[in-house]
Amino acid sequence: MSFLELRQVSKSFGSTSVLRDINLTMERGEFVAIVGYSGSGKTTLISLVAGLLAPDAGTLTLDGQKITGPGRDRGIVFQNYSLLPWLTVYENIALAVDRCFPDWSREKRTAHVEHHIEMVHLTPARDKLPRQLSGGMRQRVAVARGLAMSPSLLLLDEPLGALDALTRGSLQQEIVHLWEADRKTVLLITNDVDEALLMADRVIPLTTGPGATLGESIPVNLAHPRNRKDLNHDPEYKRLRSHVTHRLLEIGANRRGSLGPDRPPPDLLPEDLTLGRPIFAWGRPPRRRETGPTPAPVAPPA
Repeated sequence: MSFLELRQVSKSFGSTSVLRDINLTMERGEFVAIVGYSGSGKTTLISLVAGLLAPDAGTLTLDGQKITGPGRDRGIVFQNYSLLPWLTVYENIALAVDRCFPDWSREKRTAHVEHHIEMVHLTPARDKLPRQLSGGMRQRVAVARGLAMSPSLLLLDEPLGALDALTRGSLQQEIVHLWEADRKTVLLITNDVDEALLMADRVIPLTTGPGATLGESIPVNLAHPRNRKDLNHDPEYKRLRSHVTHRLLEIGANRRGSLGPDRPPPDLLPEDLTLGRPIFAWGRPPRRRETGPTPAPVAPPA
């Protein structure tokens, strides 16, 4: 039996089908990336694995146990950091550690928190509040908090999407280094093909909704550690990048086709502000391409 298994999982919100017939297996210690367009249901999928949502159909199991709700065996790093603004770096991480390991001594919990702060190179900022940190530093706190929970499965929900390119590249390397050191099972959600190929053992495209499902699983047979600069000259990396991108373009083409035929733009023109305040109740009709100049405005009633 695989470490994580999703069997025929479906999820809808009202009458809208978001995910349909999702099948996924992951082995212990594996790093898998799911890539897809915004709005395709990636966050819904990771919320199901985290136990934050319940499926409408199908089953999810982790290490042989059915997932029925959140648990300390799963740690999640959100895109928006989700830090408590009134707590320091140390306190945000300590809060998670205290809840996960209430039987540990205070000294052991303190050492555990300090270790993970040092792991993400934030020791000089341990007593700062989130508003005193850059976006990259806040995301480091979120990553440290997720790792400090010592989860069996680490879930990364586009955790680097809001960062600038340099900070994003640096944190990608740090997350990979941490994974190589600890070999936790990691499920990454992203819309960045290069990020997926840099970090993951497998890349799986997610089709677009309604009723999105997983596409083919694409193995990433590139040795770790991976260096972005070296990968740019690696033929296998170029082949994989082309293959994944081609699959996503096919998905995008199907998505556009599902939206129906292209419709012509409306024939309205921008309002002519030289004619005064545009109050249509006064009788001035909107400007249209076929009607030429806008008629003179009609005075408002007394």
